[in-house]
Amino acid sequence: MKKYLELVKFSHTIFSIPFILIGMIVATHSWFGWKLLILGILAAITARNFAMAVNRYLDREFDAKNPRTANRVSVTGKVSENEMLMFIIINAFIFIFISYLINDLAFKLSIPILFILGIYSYFKRFSEFAHLILGISLGLAPIAGVIAVSENIPCWSVFLAFGVMFWVAGFDILYSLQDIEFDKKEGLFSIPSVVGERGAIFISKLFHILAVVFWLLFVIYAKLGFFSYLAVIISAVMLYYEHKLIEKDFKNIPKAFFDVNGFLGIIFLILIILDKVLL
Repeated sequence: MKKYLELVKFSHTIFSIPFILIGMIVATHSWFGWKLLILGILAAITARNFAMAVNRYLDREFDAKNPRTANRVSVTGKVSENEMLMFIIINAFIFIFISYLINDLAFKLSIPILFILGIYSYFKRFSEFAHLILGISLGLAPIAGVIAVSENIPCWSVFLAFGVMFWVAGFDILYSLQDIEFDKKEGLFSIPSVVGERGAIFISKLFHILAVVFWLLFVIYAKLGFFSYLAVIISAVMLYYEHKLIEKDFKNIPKAFFDVNGFLGIIFLILIILDKVLL
């Protein structure tokens, strides 16, 4: 179990789960039940397990050449190629089955969602827009949460999803600053390898501004209250702090990537819950 948790960096699931729950909470005016809560979280976990395992499987040759990733279990042989393939298949089937248990729309969209989750690694081979594909993958999380409880896709959920998309794409650009030279050498596409450090940081800032704008539109169109507006403000401050950390020293990239963004989602969720409970 430990090696599989390491394979998919299970702790990073924290990026998507808060926004799935936000979608579920805002989509209903009452408690949606333990069944949907458990199924929603399991769907998030299996979808992310699938996506990460596909990424590790497809990138294993590149990861073996990169000093930063050479110790990953997918490279060292701790998890074999056959084990990765089996892990991918099992998680895909579990995700589809869970979607079937949720409702018809979730079931119909389950395979298209898996397709989107799986193409991220291929995009890196021919397009610098791979960052946005990763953003779309996580941006599907709140929409999936809404579909689970209401079986439709309201306008506000699209704004929330776009916010997540630009948030994730923005911090993925910053994270890929670590691999500029490697990407150039291996012919992999990333925004930093194409436009350089300064250009990449500028685009990341632009994406994060767009994330805040779309989150504000989400709060307005969902007709939420004070704590939700506070969530947007705090998110903006945290993203500003993230950029300051990285501009100060690229050694701060892991801290900015994991700590700041992880807490952002949790704080956003808590404030949305407070909005629904207290207002």
